[in-house]
Amino acid sequence: MAPPPAELSLVVPARQHLSSFVAALNAGWSPDNLRGSKAGDEALAQIAEDADRYLALRIDREAKGPPITLPDGAQVQRLPGLVLWMWDGEFCGTIGLRWQRGTPALPPHVLGHIGYGVVPWKRQRGYAKRALGLMLVEAAKEGLPYVELTCDVDNEPSQRTIVANGGVLIERFQPLPAYGDAPKLRYRVQLIASPERP
Repeated sequence: MAPPPAELSLVVPARQHLSSFVAALNAGWSPDNLRGSKAGDEALAQIAEDADRYLALRIDREAKGPPITLPDGAQVQRLPGLVLWMWDGEFCGTIGLRWQRGTPALPPHVLGHIGYGVVPWKRQRGYAKRALGLMLVEAAKEGLPYVELTCDVDNEPSQRTIVANGGVLIERFQPLPAYGDAPKLRYRVQLIASPERP
């Protein structure tokens, strides 16, 4: 009988996880589902140049990192945020949280507070659902009263993941041209008050 699957956790990106993350990048997975392989190649180049800096900038509550590149190549100021890695004994994907100081609102170029991606060989195990649930706890610690997530109209797995974590559909909308012509869905998850981060 096969052993039960390892339980998924979220880990702060660190040296002990790096080789598994790099292997996923080398296998063609990208941490940015909008920019694809270009973002993956950029991550590999940044790790090769200064792996410790790359890891340190995954937790960037002061927005000290470089500008963010949008799918159309435009660059915008980085928001405070953090990126954690999904881990079940090896790298499974990423989930990120971003916010603005003093308001739960986001600028128009930011589609949602939380974005995530599971590597193809770890999908259909409920990992996205569990990772989102864990990240909602982190969002509450940051003082956010709610988070918004967006997905494509035809992305039913992502819609189910969001709804399973308390997401309520609030609108169908047209994103900025940088994100293409297809409409998207916006969901909101109300957060329960949580003790502040130490």
